Amino acid sequence: MNDAWKDAKERAWQAVEPVDEAYAGGELDDDGWHAAMAAIVVPAYLSAATDEGASGHSGTPEDWEYSRGIVAEAVRGERFLDVGCANGLLMESVHRWTGSEPYGLDISPELAKLARRRYPHWAKRIFVGNGLGWEPPRRFDTVRTGLEYVPVPRRRALVAHLLDRAVAPGGRLVIGKFNEEAERRSLEEEVGGWGFRVAGRAERPHRAEPRLAYRVFWIDRGPG
Repeated sequence: MNDAWKDAKERAWQAVEPVDEAYAGGELDDDGWHAAMAAIVVPAYLSAATDEGASGHSGTPEDWEYSRGIVAEAVRGERFLDVGCANGLLMESVHRWTGSEPYGLDISPELAKLARRRYPHWAKRIFVGNGLGWEPPRRFDTVRTGLEYVPVPRRRALVAHLLDRAVAPGGRLVIGKFNEEAERRSLEEEVGGWGFRVAGRAERPHRAEPRLAYRVFWIDRGPG
């Protein structure tokens, strides 16, 4: 994969790769990995010139609506939790797209503070914590997360914890949005290989790179 294509998949890859390598080599533990990632992400988000940039998106508002709008296709029920909510823009967007009542969780106190400042009417719904071990005050009909929020070996544990502790009975865990080669479903196959049944998926063509697709998929929790 050339750098241009890799950059289209994940613009932060050049900064993130050394952190992942240090973790894989035993130089960082879980806390060290999160601290190193925060040192990359938090200053970039806080200094971003646009609302989209402060939520990890480098494109235009129109690009945001197109790419992040795919999340709306996965939402079910009334209460929506965005894990890794950053400045809260996806919370607001999902509320506008679907009418769901939004909640947010971010590991960074600084980003949670920013989200509360932008949406004071939702301030009590925006929590600080690590999705890997966070104990929510209530359950949610839809929980959205990215797997990149934890070290690679901890991703299965993140999915299991959110399904067990955050998703309401009959609810849904949504993974994405992420960019992936259109010809493969590598992330979905990986999660399925952990023993989780993927209940559905949605995708849209990438706006700039035809070999890629914007994707989400979801795991539904049973009624019990």
